[in-house]
Amino acid sequence: MARDYIARDPKTGRPIYQKRVSKQVDIRSMLPDSGTWQRIPLQDIIPLASGNITMVEIPRSQGGGLARRIDGILALNRVLPSQINSAHEALCNALDDDDADIRITALKSLPSFAIKKHENLFLYLSDRLLEDDNDVRREARLALRKSAPVFPSGCEEILRRELRDTRKQHRDDAFTTLQETAANWVETGCLHLDELIREEDVDLRRRGAKILRTITAKGGATGWDLISWSLQDEDPIVRRSASAFLSKLANSEPKIATILVEAAMLDEDNGVRKNIIRTLKTLDMQNPRVAQLIQDGARDKDPVLRKACIDQLSIILSGDRLREVAAELLRQETRKDLRKRLERLALDVDWEGTEEEKNRSLAPLEKVEEEEISEPNATLSPHSGVDKPKSESHKQELGRRAARNEDERDF
Repeated sequence: MARDYIARDPKTGRPIYQKRVSKQVDIRSMLPDSGTWQRIPLQDIIPLASGNITMVEIPRSQGGGLARRIDGILALNRVLPSQINSAHEALCNALDDDDADIRITALKSLPSFAIKKHENLFLYLSDRLLEDDNDVRREARLALRKSAPVFPSGCEEILRRELRDTRKQHRDDAFTTLQETAANWVETGCLHLDELIREEDVDLRRRGAKILRTITAKGGATGWDLISWSLQDEDPIVRRSASAFLSKLANSEPKIATILVEAAMLDEDNGVRKNIIRTLKTLDMQNPRVAQLIQDGARDKDPVLRKACIDQLSIILSGDRLREVAAELLRQETRKDLRKRLERLALDVDWEGTEEEKNRSLAPLEKVEEEEISEPNATLSPHSGVDKPKSESHKQELGRRAARNEDERDF
């Protein structure tokens, strides 16, 4: 009987138990392409794959034709459970055959047969990746890509070596394999990324940073550490890639994202700053820490960041506090467009506005139409006949009126 494969934690060696795999691997994608091998009678598969017989004639009732050794090797995944050991031996012999075409065919059969019995198969796969024959190595890389997401522990050392291979095609395929593996086994993805971001080779760090997206949501504390370390990398492209995933992290872990944004706001790279600005807009504006971040950003030396934060002031502040902060920022702002924006925020319409602005401030709120009331987000105040404000400016107007009424009561 074939032993079940047990995925193990890369660090502790203990079995990994997951309640739900984030992405189920389609086993059918591990099978060889359809062909004559699907019609070979079961009793003829092993003798044909072993080379004991050179050819098998397929009955006409099964479609007819002739099957040769390469077809028998591809059909090894079809054998009965009682024949698995013999089929495994035939596959190992084919993987080590002198004929390159036989080795290539055996590599095509390896991923699907490994589900039945994987013992020693990955050792042969490792050897085939070191061959001089380009066609054999190409098929071996494809076999690794199919096998690693299902057998992360068995392919761990092979993948580690391939990621650092100096040949471009080997490295490209290895990182594609790592991304697909990390999508199914976050622990394995974190292990490799933890090693890659410490490498001196900047290309490895850059490629590794791009895969952080795969483990951002489910990497837990380890994933957060990987993003934090990448945000401190000396290479701006690495920091840029890491900061690009903060907005996604903000959806699942807003508190952690806020901490990372706070640490990265002083970055000198424009690409990182753009990602920070985009993330700021997704954070909870009611959080005092986020509100302070926006106020600090409104004083930053970068005009783009200042503009983005000034635009958010009316969301986190209102009334006298908004006018006070805007007036303070106005004293040190030099750009005309930002000064104009701050002047509007610092203006008290009830006292300093034009006649039209004062009338608009005193005018009744706009009534929401019936079809808008029927929408899921439309609600009415239970105590007043006034509809809920429809726009951000409408909310600001409510805030100013509430502040004015409060002042009148104090007076």
